[in-house]
Amino acid sequence: MQGFSHAVGASGPGVLGGRSFLARMISLALLAFVVSLVATLWVRRLFRRRAARYADDAPQRFHWGETPRLGGLGLLAGWAIGLAALPLLQRAYMAGNIDSVKLHLGTWLLMLLPAFVGGVLEDMTQRLRVSWRLLLTLTSGLLAWGVLGVSVPHLGFGWIDPYWAAWPWLGVGVAVLAVTGLPHAFNIIDGYNGLAGAVALVVCLALAHVALQVGDRELAAMAIALAAATAGFLVWNYPRGLIFAGDAGAYLWGLLIAVISLLLVQRHPVVSPWFPLLLLIYPVWETVFSIYRKLWRGDSPGMADALHLHQLVYRRLVRSVLHEDEAKNMLARNNRTAPYLWSFIVLTVVPAVLFWRYSGVLLAFCVLFAISYVAAYMSLVRFKVPRMFQRTRH
Repeated sequence: MQGFSHAVGASGPGVLGGRSFLARMISLALLAFVVSLVATLWVRRLFRRRAARYADDAPQRFHWGETPRLGGLGLLAGWAIGLAALPLLQRAYMAGNIDSVKLHLGTWLLMLLPAFVGGVLEDMTQRLRVSWRLLLTLTSGLLAWGVLGVSVPHLGFGWIDPYWAAWPWLGVGVAVLAVTGLPHAFNIIDGYNGLAGAVALVVCLALAHVALQVGDRELAAMAIALAAATAGFLVWNYPRGLIFAGDAGAYLWGLLIAVISLLLVQRHPVVSPWFPLLLLIYPVWETVFSIYRKLWRGDSPGMADALHLHQLVYRRLVRSVLHEDEAKNMLARNNRTAPYLWSFIVLTVVPAVLFWRYSGVLLAFCVLFAISYVAAYMSLVRFKVPRMFQRTRH
């Protein structure tokens, strides 16, 4: 909480300004949480029997019955309404101001529009082709560059940064690639109750912490609002799985987190560009490894399969203990899969938050994670549960 205390102490006339800023952040978080909580419940009731469902043999299907996949609507409502209410909060708290004009909420919504609409259409019909989804997220990525000016201005190493600065289009290309790809990375790991949502929640809190460390209250407000909206969604998603985030929710997480990360690095050179990469290395590396795996097998990278790390954890570790003959056990297995993967969040978020200034350390942890991931993946491929831990089928 050092970053939060630093930001609080730096605002307004002493303690009064600090308390005002703290009250504003709490109010923003509570509003985003409640709106997301209520909106997600409303979406679930409205679309429970209208949303398209997975086929019984779909590789992504690890749940029982018909579950709506439009949780992204509740997430967007909580995030956007919470930030839109900031001017009202500014009237209530005279000190510790957050400049709501600098938030450019309308611009952010414009950037989100193509990918989010595509996600909603896919959630409702499951007929939107992969190429169209890629095109829509690319459109959002280009809008992020065009209207928000995202770029990667440096790599955090003095010996290469002058060369990188001489070719600014490289930074733009990496930024557009990040905004285009991260939504699909979140979509890939959104396979079990609480998995992608927990990753988004913790990453947003880490981004808010560092944003407050460098005094960027606007980006901190963006991240806190998204974290709170995610928490409201998770009330219905974990552990009971009453609603899924769907493509729209995954795209919302990916787009907002990517742009917040890029702007944080771009506005504050002291923040290493490897900080957000380490924060997000789990979904990013899952995507990279998935593309490599499919190309090596001669398959299309856009083809869905059941060979992601979280799916191997489900089949090799969880399913061997809880058999699949009842819906109750299926739900239990689903819920017990995500906690295995939460350890990856801890292994990346903790060093990222501790060493957010130091590019060399962050890069070393990224490499360590990639090696650990491959080792864990190969171990799970060969893993067999000992008989003493297996339950007998009845």
